Amino acid sequence: MKIGFIGLGVMGRPMAQHLIDAGHELYLHRVKPVSNSLLKSGARACGSGAEVARSAEIVILMLPDTPDVEAVLFGDDGVAHGLDAGKLVIDMSSISPIATKDFAARIEALGCDYLDAPVSGGEVGAKAASLTIMVGGKPDIFERA
Repeated sequence: MKIGFIGLGVMGRPMAQHLIDAGHELYLHRVKPVSNSLLKSGARACGSGAEVARSAEIVILMLPDTPDVEAVLFGDDGVAHGLDAGKLVIDMSSISPIATKDFAARIEALGCDYLDAPVSGGEVGAKAASLTIMVGGKPDIFERA
């Protein structure tokens, strides 16, 4: 699949690498020098969240806090500005459930789908591909993901 991934920190970086290793085509935004290994593995850097959304079928977020998710989704040139109907946003950040419901409604109003999928397991779990993922969303969208 063509997957966008935004949030290449301590947990996001190994998660993105596992997706590349599984054969997915990755589009990344906010790539810092520490994440250049992902580009060497075949991922593509994008200049904005909107460009990631235009390039990918699914966009995954792995960000530190609620304001970060809101900015990446809805800020200037954010993910929402590049979504086409039918695309899927999966937020794996551990953020405010009230904000998550609002973000989901705003993405769904664009004709897209949204899953809330925070993870547990930390850096060790991310590196070992053994994270526990707690998913909230429609069952058919979960099956698609």
